[in-house]
Amino acid sequence: MRSSRYRDVFARVPVPALEREWPSRRLTAAPLWVPVDLRDGNQALAEPMDPSRKRSFFELMVSMGYKEIEVGYPSASQTDYDFVRLIAESDIAPADVTVVVFTPARRDLIERTVESIRGIRNSVVIHMYTATAPVWRDVVLGHDRAALRELILDAGRDVLRFAGDLPNVRFEFSPEVFNLTEPDYALDLCNAVTTLWDASADRPVILNLPATVEVATPNVYADQIEYMHRNLERRSSVILSVHPHNDRGTGVACAELAVLAGAQRVEGCIFGNGERTGNVDIATLALNLHVQGIDPMIDFSDIDHIRRVVEHSNRIELHPRHPYVGDLVHTAFSGTHQDAIKKGFAEHRDRSVQSGTPGDRLAWRVPYLPVDPADLGRSYEAVIRVNSQSGKGGIAFLLERDYGIDMPRRLQIDFSRRVQQHADETGLELDAAQLFAIFERTYLSPVPSAIELRSLEVSTTNGETAVGLRVGIDGVQHAGTFAEVGPVEATALLLLEAGLGVEIVSLHQTSLAAGSDGDALTLIEHRVDGEARWAAGRHRSVLEASVAAVLGAGAQVLDTRLRRPRPGSST
Repeated sequence: MRSSRYRDVFARVPVPALEREWPSRRLTAAPLWVPVDLRDGNQALAEPMDPSRKRSFFELMVSMGYKEIEVGYPSASQTDYDFVRLIAESDIAPADVTVVVFTPARRDLIERTVESIRGIRNSVVIHMYTATAPVWRDVVLGHDRAALRELILDAGRDVLRFAGDLPNVRFEFSPEVFNLTEPDYALDLCNAVTTLWDASADRPVILNLPATVEVATPNVYADQIEYMHRNLERRSSVILSVHPHNDRGTGVACAELAVLAGAQRVEGCIFGNGERTGNVDIATLALNLHVQGIDPMIDFSDIDHIRRVVEHSNRIELHPRHPYVGDLVHTAFSGTHQDAIKKGFAEHRDRSVQSGTPGDRLAWRVPYLPVDPADLGRSYEAVIRVNSQSGKGGIAFLLERDYGIDMPRRLQIDFSRRVQQHADETGLELDAAQLFAIFERTYLSPVPSAIELRSLEVSTTNGETAVGLRVGIDGVQHAGTFAEVGPVEATALLLLEAGLGVEIVSLHQTSLAAGSDGDALTLIEHRVDGEARWAAGRHRSVLEASVAAVLGAGAQVLDTRLRRPRPGSST
């Protein structure tokens, strides 16, 4: 693959030596977020947004709490120009939202940009950019360092000429491809611009330092940002901003380390849409803070609604494994993961009950789930899903959640084998209803006509209890009355008299709570020729459910004796 061709790409712009402070710092607060979906993200769409989609997206960002939004590139298209005019001529932008417009460092385009913002009552930022890296200077612009410096300052003077008298307007400068620009040159350009624009505490200049094309590890970008942070003139009058792209797949890491290195502001797209491999993903950055206990200052509590609007506006579907928002990111198929998650939910419920504290106020300690899905407006329904990779914990979780069945551990093991066999044979995912169908077929009605309960009577005379039973076994009636025993023992004794000994190991009572009219469910573990088996009985009456479970066990004994294949087995 001739990798050596790329060896010296970054070596041309080494970072001056510095005593790094960023590695020992920790994130403690959210930076200022600036979504650029309506400009940078829009440029990256095969079909740019029409006015309706653009407005929907803007209104979404306002509702989420963004206070600074880059709304367009008004000199690039009539659609963008008209959208900026819509903001000027309507009230769609609340008074506390700063509007950012983007322009190249060219006089006619700067003038067109300033025309678009006239009449906007909100605070406005004019964002001027020019590429500054050596390859761009040589290949694209045809300027040496001195000539490009003068071009930038001329454009900066044009910004002042056309907008310097507008009291609600501030300025932003981006040396595009900052991360591939010689650090001393980038620093000189930024200092020259802040001097020209007279950056002050009451009218700070934004210096935005883009990793326009990622070519190095995130620590290198952090070093570059810290170098600028520590060497900029008028630092207290500068808002230091970053704009990472994602060519190496490390845009999020670049942004996080840049904030540690002194950046105060992050430009990106809500879910990372942007040219090539995308801009940095603000949702991931913000929710990474959330799961560290830091308020991200943006509301993602209805992430599915946000996703729907973004997908509609961009006409791009999000990947099912996209961090935090993808369909499958809170979902576990693996058996070990499911078991741990099930135990984590149970422990969380127990702590809530014991402490009397609502679950959403307790420390989150559920394995494999770094965030409570409920924080994002997600239900728990999609957290555990079953396929051939799943284990007993996930299967048990779904049946307990949807049907109220609390399966003992040994039954979980037995049932999971049957589910896995079914999943292996079909290759399909199984939902809770399909799991319950397998459960019914295997334990509740293994041989429907082999043994049936015809009557059950429990009576008490002079303090003594008697159980009377009539049972049909392969069409032959067997009856008996048994004193001083319960229905379970009486049923086992009647089956024994009929030649079907049932060796009961354990009995568990539970219920079918969902969609089943509150039926009682009895689960019986028994042995047939030394092999552990399970049978279940279901009825509105707990007594009849227990008798039905014993009869089900008897049917399995009869089934084995007659060498009948059992449903759910591989024979």
